[in-house]
Amino acid sequence: MFYSRHGEATLGDDQPNLTFENCVTQRNLSEAGRRQAVSYGEVIRTLRIPMEYPIIASPFCRTRETAELAFGKGNSVVDPFWLNIYRLGSDIGVLEQETILNSLHSFLEIPPAPGRNKFVVAHSFPPGVGLGPIPNMGTATVKPLGKGNGYEIAGYLTLAQWMSLME
Repeated sequence: MFYSRHGEATLGDDQPNLTFENCVTQRNLSEAGRRQAVSYGEVIRTLRIPMEYPIIASPFCRTRETAELAFGKGNSVVDPFWLNIYRLGSDIGVLEQETILNSLHSFLEIPPAPGRNKFVVAHSFPPGVGLGPIPNMGTATVKPLGKGNGYEIAGYLTLAQWMSLME
């Protein structure tokens, strides 16, 4: 399974009145972020990494656009759960954080279809939480061990490291 952070976003903060249907209320992909997303998709296709469709994306415009640029329009689906990963970086209570992380762990331990890989495009984590900090268009590779058996983090790859695999 591959958990990727969206491409580089514009500077600033998401607005307090953020709505997922209105990208003006959010930080969006910068031009560099768009190029990163396209490059990421090219690497995955060049390396012939088998994918399980649909690709899962957080409801933010920057994650949806990253998924579309990398994997093509119509090949991703929005899952509202991934908004919770974004919320881990805000001031939420310990119980709420624990609930989010338990749901994350339950998701990460379920293997994809045989011969396929799940892809999630969402957000970075705070230091020491979940999968930890992930750079723009970076990826945590996760090995699901089966329901109730957890998962292993196999490693992390930056976009530059992905690109070097094609050389």
